[in-house]
Order: sequence, then structure tokens, then C-alpha cells
Amino acid sequence: MTTIAILGAKGRVGHATAKAFITAGYHVIAVSRTGSAIKGLERAEHRAADALDRDALSRATRGAEIVFNGLNPPYTAWRGQCERLARNVMAAVKMHGALHLFPGNVYNFGAPMPCELRSDLAQKPSTRKGAIRVEMERIFEREAEANGVRTIILRAGDFFGTAGTGSWFDLVVTSKLGKNSFTYPGPLTLKHAWTYLPDLAATFVRLAETGDTVRAFETFHFPGHNVTGAELKVAMERAAGTDLKISGLPWPVLKIGGLVIPMWREIAEMRYLWEEAHSLVSSDLADQIGPIPHTPLDTAVHQTLVDLKLPHTSVELPAHRPVQPHRAQAQPSA
Repeated sequence: MTTIAILGAKGRVGHATAKAFITAGYHVIAVSRTGSAIKGLERAEHRAADALDRDALSRATRGAEIVFNGLNPPYTAWRGQCERLARNVMAAVKMHGALHLFPGNVYNFGAPMPCELRSDLAQKPSTRKGAIRVEMERIFEREAEANGVRTIILRAGDFFGTAGTGSWFDLVVTSKLGKNSFTYPGPLTLKHAWTYLPDLAATFVRLAETGDTVRAFETFHFPGHNVTGAELKVAMERAAGTDLKISGLPWPVLKIGGLVIPMWREIAEMRYLWEEAHSLVSSDLADQIGPIPHTPLDTAVHQTLVDLKLPHTSVELPAHRPVQPHRAQAQPSA
């Protein structure tokens, strides 16, 4: 039985990925700060490690043939922790001769963004967080070139799915669902890259199964759901079984508040992602793994609302119902 260590197993990405690998028959080591049992991962082996402690991380990943890197500190800690975490993970992966799996994001490309984000696109970050992500991937690439440490990056859009919190979907888009309101941070007419976590996790399983056939450092793009805000709103209305009002995010307030509240400043920095249309395009992922896991948008949104136990959502997906069309120029109000 192949063993995989899941770093950040209590986080929503790590948790979803751990479940997918358990289902696929892997021996899963769930690594968290406390090492305590994690709901939904009862079949995993639980180990404790602070990933900022290189020796502790190496001990916690002992025996792993694959290491999934789901570590993601709060925005406000990125500058002091992300690159250090990347180097610590590389040290552990190198020590065990393991394959490193890493979920990338679109921050690397900066603004302005092309409408189609392909894996061979030049990376030109325009934010601090984007520059940090680029440097992290360079650390992985240098280890591959110098020491043959294998890394597969699967770049994805904004996450939704599972019961965890901490994404734009649950913190913003569904934040006022109890008041029959759909909150969207940008124009409803622009495409935005979204990723349903169970699909992403299933894709990582398939990449692990074919990892021996790729280069030491490889990047794939996960196409996910590239949809407009209007399309997402329709899916949510179908899931909730009711029409929804539109509200927006008060970006000027976040910008001003960011002068004294560090997290607001970090969030405001990412506004461009909602004001520029972008889609993740895959040219070679299907060649590597075969059919790409893809849950229909209506089903994925409905299941996410059920998992989050949000208002109006029944366990059963409602029958298709017509919703009011949206004018092309519709914009969320701040």
C-alpha cells in the first residue's frame, strides 16, 4: 500500500485530498499541528508537526512515498512563513525520496491577466502574494534541477466545496444567503476560475498514480469551472430554490480599513482578480491522467451549500426551475 503524508490535513484542501486518497486505497498520514484525530479522516494515521520546525516535519513525514503540501498560512503571515515552509517541505521530501504534490493558484500571473491562463504563460506577479507564490515554485524547481526532488504543481482557481471555511465562496459569495442575497466581488459578466475541491482532490490522486511518467518539475492547470458571476448566481438560485438579490463587496472600505487592519489590506490587494476575466486552460492534463474529474456546476454548488449547512438548501437537488435572466450590464452594488 502506497503511503502519502497530507500536510495541513485539518485545512479544507488537505482534508478533501486526504479523503480522496483514503478512498483510493492509500495509507494516509494526516499531519497537523496537534496530531489529534480529524473528523472524517478516521482511517488515517495522525501525526503532529509544526511545519515551521524542519526536523519535526521530517519526522512526521517518515515513511511517506508522496507528500501533499496543503500548508497555507493566513495572508498576513505569508511574507514571514511561506518561503520557509517551502524549504522545510523540500527538505522532508528530499530526505524521504518522495513525490511532492502542490496546489498552485493564479496569483503568479499578476495584472493585467490574459483571458486564458495556460501552463506555459509567463509569470509576472503584480502583488506581494503573487511574488511569494512565484518564489515558492522556484524553490521547488531549483530542488528538482539540482537534486532530482520531484514536484507536480496543479494550478487551480478559487476553491469551493466541503464543509470547511476560509474561501471567497463561503466568506463572501454565500455570506448573505440567509437574507436571500448573492454577494459578488466584481462585475457579473466576467469569467472567474473556480475549483470544486472534490474534483481537484480526485485529480491529485490520478497525478500521483502517473507521477513517475512526468518530468522532475511539472505544472498542470486544472480547468474546473470557468464561469461568470451571473452563471454562478443562477446555479446558486437553483440550489437554494429561490431568486436572490445582488450585493457587492465594499472595496473602498476595505482599502481604507487596510491602513489599520492588516487582513483587510491583504484582501484589498487581490481586487484585480475580480475585475479581470480569466479562465484556467488545460492543454496536457487529460493527456496525463485521462478524463479530468468534473462535477456539473449545479451539483457542485448544491452539495457545497448542503455541506456548509446554509439556509434554504435541501439535501436533494431541486428540480430544474427557471430563474430570471440577468441583463448583460448587471453589476453588483458596493
